[in-house]
Amino acid sequence: MVSLIKRVVRSDLWVDGVFEERLSREPDIEVVKFSIRGAAQVARDALSAAHVYHISAAKDELPREWFASAELLSMCPNLLCVSAGGAGYDTVDVAACTAAGVAVVNQSGGNAVSVAEHTLGLMLGVSRRMLEGDRRMRREVGYAREDVMGHELAGKTVGLVGIGNIGSRVAALARAFGMQVVAFDPWLTHAEIEHRGARPVSFDQLLAASDVVSLHCPRDATTLKMMNAATFAAMKPGAIFISTARGGVHDETALVQALQSGHLAGAGLDVWEQEPPPLDHPLLAMDNVYATFHVAGVTHEARRNVAAIAAEQIVTLLAGQRPPRLINPEVWPTFEQRWAAMLG
Repeated sequence: MVSLIKRVVRSDLWVDGVFEERLSREPDIEVVKFSIRGAAQVARDALSAAHVYHISAAKDELPREWFASAELLSMCPNLLCVSAGGAGYDTVDVAACTAAGVAVVNQSGGNAVSVAEHTLGLMLGVSRRMLEGDRRMRREVGYAREDVMGHELAGKTVGLVGIGNIGSRVAALARAFGMQVVAFDPWLTHAEIEHRGARPVSFDQLLAASDVVSLHCPRDATTLKMMNAATFAAMKPGAIFISTARGGVHDETALVQALQSGHLAGAGLDVWEQEPPPLDHPLLAMDNVYATFHVAGVTHEARRNVAAIAAEQIVTLLAGQRPPRLINPEVWPTFEQRWAAMLG
């Protein structure tokens, strides 16, 4: 009996080689790659025959026509799974996938160490005014060291909005620096938050108590513009704002105003509403803003981990087994029916 060839389709955006190396060891799995700048019909033909679409999670790198939307799903009758190439899945319409009986998986946790390290780097850079010192050294002499004098993290309170894979690691690193850690996470019990290394508090209590507020939550309808003029105003005067979460969770205009007024001492930002932000963005003109281009999870180790996890989940799912990082678990009974029908 000839085995059905199961097709995994992805774009030509960069993926660590371990992804295809792992899938190549499965005799019944074929990887097909299309160019995002090539002929659209070639890409449509590849996707129309796909059983899995491994999609980039970078919303400003992947052209919108290749997002996993209801329109694209309608052209993919064989599609069983959309596999997001990261912890985020901004390029995936999860509700449309669920309606179509398509499983959605992400690779949460694969880059958690890298993002946590970057978060601490942003905290240190802003609190110790490292970038300000670096810039002044490159353009002038004769200024006093006290002109760029910062603050220690030790003894300060960091408030984590979300304490999942990444937030838990940030909590551990922050405690190693002698910080107090509080956290708000509506999806976890107080006991679980304590188990993960933080004192549970309400969102309002977190804003009022924290010297550093750090976001580690997804972007969705409940978190969009969570940090706005009112919530920035509720933070302690002189506090620092950090985000390695997703652009749009904080209101960039409101953050500009909070920094310009002097209410906040500084910000460390790895995520932006538009990525990369325009060069004339007012936040990029501020010396007390440490800006990076959504690179917190972009290390050799993290990219390899994410690719390896993605490939393993795809192998698991195409064998009819439930993957560990299923975003829409309610789809599973329908998925099982469609998978069985695919095998004939």
